[in-house]
Amino acid sequence: MRLHKVCIVFLLFITLYGIPSDGQKKKEMLLSEKVGQLMDWASKRAVIRMNGDKFRRLVKAPPRNYSVVVMFTALQPQRQCVVCKQADEEYQILANSWRYSSAFTNKIFFAAVDFDEGSDVFHMMNMNSAPTFMHFPSKGKPKRADTYDLPVRGFAAEQLARWIADRTDVVIRVIRPPNYAGPLMLGFLLAVIGGLVYLRRNNLDFLYNRNAWAFAALCFVLIMTSGQMWNHIRGPPYAHKNPNTGQVSYIHGSSQAQFVAETHIVLLFNAAVTLGMVLLHEAATSDMEIGKRKIMCVAGIGLVVFFYSWLLSIFKAKYHGYPYSLLIG
Repeated sequence: MRLHKVCIVFLLFITLYGIPSDGQKKKEMLLSEKVGQLMDWASKRAVIRMNGDKFRRLVKAPPRNYSVVVMFTALQPQRQCVVCKQADEEYQILANSWRYSSAFTNKIFFAAVDFDEGSDVFHMMNMNSAPTFMHFPSKGKPKRADTYDLPVRGFAAEQLARWIADRTDVVIRVIRPPNYAGPLMLGFLLAVIGGLVYLRRNNLDFLYNRNAWAFAALCFVLIMTSGQMWNHIRGPPYAHKNPNTGQVSYIHGSSQAQFVAETHIVLLFNAAVTLGMVLLHEAATSDMEIGKRKIMCVAGIGLVVFFYSWLLSIFKAKYHGYPYSLLIG
């Protein structure tokens, strides 16, 4: 009787769930092998380098219960892709933040395909530009939103993390490696100032010079508003030269990045606007002749309007969709 009940339960189980077929077992074994291989590679390096075979087997081919974010790039020196190098640095920061996170799982992996190592992948994906970021979901084919909008959002690791959170619900807290350039420069500056104060300890009248303090404060403000700290943190190139056309770009096309030359240009433009405001103030409060005051007023208005228009045009070129402009469109 007991044996009869066991048989009935077994038959019910088979009826409801069925017996795993050989194909299903092979599928599960293949999926386990793929996940195991990816986890092994991810434990050694945060970004998995892939060629055509690895991409087709681990990213494109089923079965797959994991997402893969792939950066299509061209890092070889002969390609002269400066942006690819910058994007790769941010991508490495993002991938390492996920690799060393306490929430790290096999739900998502980070990979990269270099053009010189996987040109067939570029042709298969109909891709003719680099860098490009794509998300390959665990189920189905990539949609339009699975291609990262690099020109608009930039390639900062924080922006990539937000995009990944939107596509996969995986939240990655970006952890950047410490940068000691800023503290070292500040320490050097304080040491120089301390040395000057010590050498002139018997005559400290210069400490009460309001013009010197005002000029120092103005320089500090101009340096900070131009983006010099960004340069210390990110280490961008001075400018970008297009390898195809040879055209040099001094202004980055994204609001999430900038070149060193761009910070110098913005600093000079801000300084010119400040000079214009100083001239206008002097023209209004000075005791000089009326003719000189008129000249100063016209020069001040010209500096403010012209260079502020130029600053506005730079902001409009970087922040796409900004509707306002002045003189320079």
